Amino acid sequence: MEKLHFENLTEFKTMIGKELPSSDWITVTQEMINDFANATLDKQWVHVDVERARKESPFKSTIAHGFMSLALLSKMLEDLIQIDSLKMGLNYGLNYVRFPHPVPVNSKLQIQASVKDVEDQKQGVKVTFSCTVIIEGYEKPACVAEFLGMMFE
Repeated sequence: MEKLHFENLTEFKTMIGKELPSSDWITVTQEMINDFANATLDKQWVHVDVERARKESPFKSTIAHGFMSLALLSKMLEDLIQIDSLKMGLNYGLNYVRFPHPVPVNSKLQIQASVKDVEDQKQGVKVTFSCTVIIEGYEKPACVAEFLGMMFE
């Protein structure tokens, strides 16, 4: 997948209302799930106990944390866009988040996103992205979110 390339934020603003390309697939491994569990202190068995999940979970495997698919939004979006004048970007927040389907271990995830809005701020711009995190082979997505980021030149 090739990044969309923009010289500056003014040029990026032409993306308002437009779809971004789909991202590359990211495989969610047990190691990633365990690392996320350690970072967030959410070590519920359905995430980290492979044997118990195989026996007791309705999914027959461990599943990633819902917030893990949400946390991947920044990385996935960063992989889609290059703005030459950008000095930094920050997560600003979320307007909406849902987790329609769990993510079984070793699933592949991909983002489909569009630029909903770009608002000028005192410093930089606030960008609203409409994001859907797709799970390969599943009808329902892992995550649907309206994600806000700040970008600074």
